[in-house]
Amino acid sequence: MASADAPYPVQEIADAWERERPGTPVSAIGIVTPVWQLAKLLGDDRRRVLARAGVDTATLDLLSVLRRAGEPYTLSTRDLAARSMVTAGAVSQRVARAEREGLVVRRAGEGRPRTVWVELTPAGHDLVERTVDQVLYREAELVGGLTPDQQEQLRELLKLLLQDVQARLGDDRITQVGE
Repeated sequence: MASADAPYPVQEIADAWERERPGTPVSAIGIVTPVWQLAKLLGDDRRRVLARAGVDTATLDLLSVLRRAGEPYTLSTRDLAARSMVTAGAVSQRVARAEREGLVVRRAGEGRPRTVWVELTPAGHDLVERTVDQVLYREAELVGGLTPDQQEQLRELLKLLLQDVQARLGDDRITQVGE
């Protein structure tokens, strides 16, 4: 962990803009830049963990949504899109790839021909069970430099910031970094 008195490049960037363009609002740099840097670091680390486990982020996300739904681990593609926070097209691609790998099966909705149901197979269930702890333990380790109280404070502040930015942008979609 870096010492408290070590140079902080983010602050140096803000200070340089303040020096070069007095009056330019620079306070957001100290929030937005570390958020972007953290998103990149955490996303890259998650991809490495998943690569070692032999699964990609999008596939694990699909399988995890089905697993969290509870038995019988089946959802419509519409529900998958809503719970995955991705477009219907992205869900379709994910489902097709996972189906080719034997991780899910698709079936048409009875009486509702446009409804497609997606069910987690035993192989998909096994993959989630083998992988989810690796991801979540690693991420807990990465935020472990904060005390439990600091983690709770950060969770609440990030929630407030996210909701406010969504409202300001008129965009309540949530997607994965890089999607």
